[in-house]
Amino acid sequence: MLRARDAMDRAYAQPLDVPALARIAHVSESHFTRTFRATFGETPHRYLQRRRVERAMFLLRETDRRVTDICFDVGFGSPGTFSRTFRDIVGKSPRTYRKESVALGVPTCFAKAWMRPVVRPPVD
Repeated sequence: MLRARDAMDRAYAQPLDVPALARIAHVSESHFTRTFRATFGETPHRYLQRRRVERAMFLLRETDRRVTDICFDVGFGSPGTFSRTFRDIVGKSPRTYRKESVALGVPTCFAKAWMRPVVRPPVD
């Protein structure tokens, strides 16, 4: 599971799917999905989305690049999916997040810890 999670952390912008991740973890697809969720508290797809959104949050705060460019750079296939996912995880749109982001004047590691999206428990 750690190998697959590390692969998602390294290659978050690449198109990763459950079969490829299961091969990295050396388990079947169904076992991988169940075990990943039990181990990390979220599905592999949601973990990958959250990692992409975290990277997008950094780029929105630290650069003046267009939201659409950031969307594609972090691995989303469309601006609509990016905006919807960003809003689900962060609670506001990417543009609103950028407008409200203020330079905190603290080290990046602290800012990341304070601004990290909260993992909400899945709705059954």
